[in-house]
Amino acid sequence: MITASEMLLSSKQVADRRAPGPHVSMFARMLLRAAVLRRRRAASALLAMIVAAAVATAMMNLYVDVQAKLRSEFRNYGANVVIVAKDGQTLPTDALTKVESVLGAKTLAVPFSYAVARSKDGQSVVVVGTDFARARQLNHWWKVNHWPEAPDDALVGMRAATVVSNKRQPFELSFQGKTIQLTPAGMLQTGAGEDSRIYLDQSEFRQWTGVAPSTIEIAANGTTAEVDASIRQLAQLLPAADVRPVRQIMEGEANVLTKTRATLYASATLVILTSALCVLATLMGWVFDRRRDFAIMKALGASERLVNGFFAAEAAALGVIGAIFGFFIGIGVAAWIGRVNFHAPVVPRFSVFPYVLAGSITVALISAILPIVLLRRVQPAIILRGE
Repeated sequence: MITASEMLLSSKQVADRRAPGPHVSMFARMLLRAAVLRRRRAASALLAMIVAAAVATAMMNLYVDVQAKLRSEFRNYGANVVIVAKDGQTLPTDALTKVESVLGAKTLAVPFSYAVARSKDGQSVVVVGTDFARARQLNHWWKVNHWPEAPDDALVGMRAATVVSNKRQPFELSFQGKTIQLTPAGMLQTGAGEDSRIYLDQSEFRQWTGVAPSTIEIAANGTTAEVDASIRQLAQLLPAADVRPVRQIMEGEANVLTKTRATLYASATLVILTSALCVLATLMGWVFDRRRDFAIMKALGASERLVNGFFAAEAAALGVIGAIFGFFIGIGVAAWIGRVNFHAPVVPRFSVFPYVLAGSITVALISAILPIVLLRRVQPAIILRGE
């Protein structure tokens, strides 16, 4: 048998579980009624929040992807870090291994060896030994009609060709009494010092001259601060070498990234401020249109804190809904911009959604501050008398 006290306790537990329900339901009905009865004002505020969230999402997605793409593009312009042996010496045999251990396997490091040889008619020419596979990856900007494939193939600069082989025929070079027969497999044109050099495979060059690499050119990934940190670490590992950045590349990259970031942030800030003003105007209109509703709430015993909290909750709800719709619209806009301007997809960054959501709610609540101040001045007796 169930006693009366047990039945009373059970009824109390059920009532406690159901107690929050009516409050939540009432808030939802009041919020829906406010939006339905004032559709135009609600729609304009919601549209402003959607635009702000979409722009913020698109800008953040674009900035992350554009930053990565710009760095990748700058890597196509050659090395941004150079390691050179001091006092005309050669680098340690394990220098390349140390570089790759510090910077990681994804970092491209290319060794270069230099020697001054003589052509058959006694003219001097600079010969360089390198890894053609790595050099090809590092220097996409080189204009090469054909890369060497066989061991005795040479990549001949345009100006060096006039010294060794005007008709692009096989030629002979000598270094310290040792001669080598080479075939010009391809022609190189850069408009710089490379045009006066002849490039050979590293192993063939070492076998002919016995000269070890004295320079390593590196395409280091990362921000300017990360690259500087890598330079300091390499300088500690290779005290017999001079590790220095290629200033033209690094400064150009930093300037472009800084200007891109400033432009994106300025555009996003301008749009968000405009949206905040639109939301502010809408919420101000809500206060004036609904003065009677708020006066009735106060007359029925609602505290200032409750009325202000209800109004702030309405503004926050606009921010949440605007953030959700704006986030997905922003992802689509970022993808379209990436395809049209960069001819590459922009990867959606769902990790930015919490920032967009928090930002939208913050903008909505900040916009609600002035309307809440006006709401606190609503006097129920004066409003309900029609004054």
